[in-house]
Formats: sequence, structure tokens, C-alpha cells
Amino acid sequence: MGLLSLFRRKKEEPPTCSVVIVAAGSAQRMEGIDKVLAPLGELPVLVHTLYAFQDCPAVDEVVVVTREDLLVEVGRLCKAFNLDKVRKVVVGGQERIHSVQAGLEEVDPEAGLIAIHDGARPLVSQEILRDVVARASLTGAAAPAVALVDTIKRTENGQTAETVDRSQLWAVQTPQVFEAGLIKAATKKALEDGELLTDDCGSVERLGMRVTLTQGSRENLKITTPLDLILGEAILQARGEGLL
Repeated sequence: MGLLSLFRRKKEEPPTCSVVIVAAGSAQRMEGIDKVLAPLGELPVLVHTLYAFQDCPAVDEVVVVTREDLLVEVGRLCKAFNLDKVRKVVVGGQERIHSVQAGLEEVDPEAGLIAIHDGARPLVSQEILRDVVARASLTGAAAPAVALVDTIKRTENGQTAETVDRSQLWAVQTPQVFEAGLIKAATKKALEDGELLTDDCGSVERLGMRVTLTQGSRENLKITTPLDLILGEAILQARGEGLL
């Protein structure tokens, strides 16, 4: 069983799942738009994100990690939209991994699973949430992913060096879900080693743990640029018309 055996809960006990929503980024590529508060349809991006977890039966609580200057506004939104699974809104750190650590420190200490999700992924589906939580409860670590469709090139000095075989390459999304003790230990170790990882799977992989991939979706896009807001609006409209 190896490392996983240290963190496995009794099979007969359905694990509780806490969620850390990381919404503390600087949005440097959004041309001055604060992406988590940007309007998407009739709601801010972050509210869409939080509603996904509010509506998920597998989720017991949510901790939102945000910037200090957004603390009051995020708290106001949670109250205004009756997001009662949000138990705490806390200030993040300089890098993403510091924000993740801040959230991990605030989740229910009895949680069996911890999911970590980008605040700027507002269109995650209930199917993705259900599948990734269920898989993590069996394997200890799981994340949704989609196969790459573009041709991938490795470059050197601005010129192509080789074409990479994309058949084994996947784009990993969030939420990434882990046994609680595993992700806490992995994040702590990464910070101690000075590793400023941008992906939580990378933290547990450093400990020799493999992450099971579940089916993601191209609808589960991350709002990173103004174009992504346009794509998000199109996805919302298509869902409303029953096309997706």
C-alpha cells in the first residue's frame, strides 16, 4: 500500500469533503479586470464557482482564500447569495501555494478529503465534482483532466526542436481532491523545500504518490484573459438553451 496506507480511512465511513477555493490571484492577464468579481451572465465569476460547490451533496464546507483587499467584498457576496457552505473567508499569500496552505489551515480538522479549486473556474459541472470526489475517496488523490488536441512542440531559442507525442499528455484541471492528511503533508513539505508549485497534484507527486485522472471538460475553463469571459458567456448561453 505504501504512502497511501497512512492516509486511508475506513471504507465503511463516507469521508467528509472540505473545499479550499483559491481566489487570491493578481489577475495580471485580465487587463485591469478583477477576474473573480467580473460579471459572467448575471453573477460574478466567484459566485458561479461557489454555487457549484454549494449545490454538490458531496461537499460539507467551503473555505475561500482571497486577497486582503477583496476580503470584505467576498464575505458580502457569500451572505448576499446565501452561500452557507462557506464557513470562512481568509487572506491568501504571495504565491498560490501560500494561499493553499492558508486554506488548509482553516478546514475542518475532521475532514477526510480536501478539494482545492481555482476560484476562476466558474463552470465546473456536478458530474465532474461527483466523479473526482468519488475517485479520490478510493485512491487518495484525483483530478479532472482533458486530452490535448493541439500539436505540441518543444522549442529551443524560439525555434522548434521536436514534436512531442500528445497521446500521453493531458491538461489537468481543478478541483483536485486528496485525502486530507496527504495534501497537508505534501504542501507543508513543498513549502519547506522552497517549491512554489502552481499545481497541487505536483505536491503529492513529489512524495511518490500518483494521482488518478478523471474525465474533465473543456467547459471547465479557467478565466485567465478577457477572451475567457466571452467563452464563458457562450457556454452559459448554450447551457441555458439546452445545447450543452
